[in-house]
Amino acid sequence: MTARSTIDDAEGAPSPTVSGVSERGRPGVAERLAGFVDQAWRPVALLAVLFAAWWAVTAAELVEPYLVPSPGDTLRAITERPEYFLDNTLVTTYETVLGFVIAAAVGVLAAVVMVYSSTIEKTLYPLLLFAQVIPKIAIAPLFVVWLGFGLEPKVVVAVLMAFFPVVISMVTGLKSIDPEMLELSATMGASPAQTFWKIRFPASLPHLFSGLKIAATMAVTGAVVGEFVGANEGLGFVILQANGNLDTPVLFAGLMVMSLLGVALFVLVEVAEHFLLPWHASRRSNASATTF
Repeated sequence: MTARSTIDDAEGAPSPTVSGVSERGRPGVAERLAGFVDQAWRPVALLAVLFAAWWAVTAAELVEPYLVPSPGDTLRAITERPEYFLDNTLVTTYETVLGFVIAAAVGVLAAVVMVYSSTIEKTLYPLLLFAQVIPKIAIAPLFVVWLGFGLEPKVVVAVLMAFFPVVISMVTGLKSIDPEMLELSATMGASPAQTFWKIRFPASLPHLFSGLKIAATMAVTGAVVGEFVGANEGLGFVILQANGNLDTPVLFAGLMVMSLLGVALFVLVEVAEHFLLPWHASRRSNASATTF
């Protein structure tokens, strides 16, 4: 075999791969859709079973209708007053999103300060833990007294509910960096700011998004708790008014809409993580804890 033929054979041959490692391209639309269906059918099936059990219990009149309404009555309560539920849902959504954004921004900033200053961490951490264990329903009336019956007390309660998981997850993420990576960056002459933006912050994002998912659902609860104490609009007001009138279909409808709002915010954070962290292990197609 001549040298020229050897070169030609090498040019036409596929590039060598590492033994035991198979190259895998980006999944296509069909593969992503199949993965989504594979992950989604189980919870959907469970919800269908729960709704069927709910319908069977109410259809057999095992429970009085004023205690547990049927799924049909609950959905009818929404369809008969769509504007009423839409307006109040928008109010709670605005309070929730605003509280969530403030909690995320302040939580990330507080975590960075705590990681870079042990004195501040030792000072703030016990106070954060103390504030977290206090029931928010117990201190919500104080915010109404201090801030009135407007938007502010609901947002404050939402911030308090969502703040703790954000700051704790961010602190954990910033502290989970391999010390050898930090030593390498220092050896290469990277400044503290460069080390933070190039190493610490990207590596902490998986932990941060885990906290944001929890905070998204907690913010909904905080906004509704604030509406329980003092409000004339919002899902908390709908639930409280329905409870006072013993209108269980509207009560259950308000709870369902509140749950759907929390799930929607959770999915939005999941989608953001999907696009911002495609490299993380949780984004792989065989991960069981993801929606995609």
